[in-house]
Amino acid sequence: MTQPIFEITKAATFDAAHYFPEGPEHRPYNNLHGHSFKVEATVRGAPQEPVGWVVDLADLDGELKAVAAELDHGLLNEKPGLERPTLEHICLYFAERLQPKFPGLSRIVVSRPTIGESCAMAVPGA
Repeated sequence: MTQPIFEITKAATFDAAHYFPEGPEHRPYNNLHGHSFKVEATVRGAPQEPVGWVVDLADLDGELKAVAAELDHGLLNEKPGLERPTLEHICLYFAERLQPKFPGLSRIVVSRPTIGESCAMAVPGA
């Protein structure tokens, strides 16, 4: 039997403002506004000894929350890499910061639950 592969996921939340000056004219999102965001990070892999887990969920939780804290209650447009703060760019922002510590990072999902929008990114190389 081959070794099983698992996916583990942790989630964090943050609140932030943004705007889209280059968006289509007469859209409300061209103006400064804010959202509550949820981000989920999934790590894929085989259980690692000696404990038998893919990665320590506490480590993933801590790193994910630390990145979310960088964005919390800020203006996303002011963060390097988020000058155009689309859900897609927010996914990339999290992936770039988490993948060095979690090489098995396989998926990032960023959502705005109150308005029913989300973006999922399969992380290359996972």
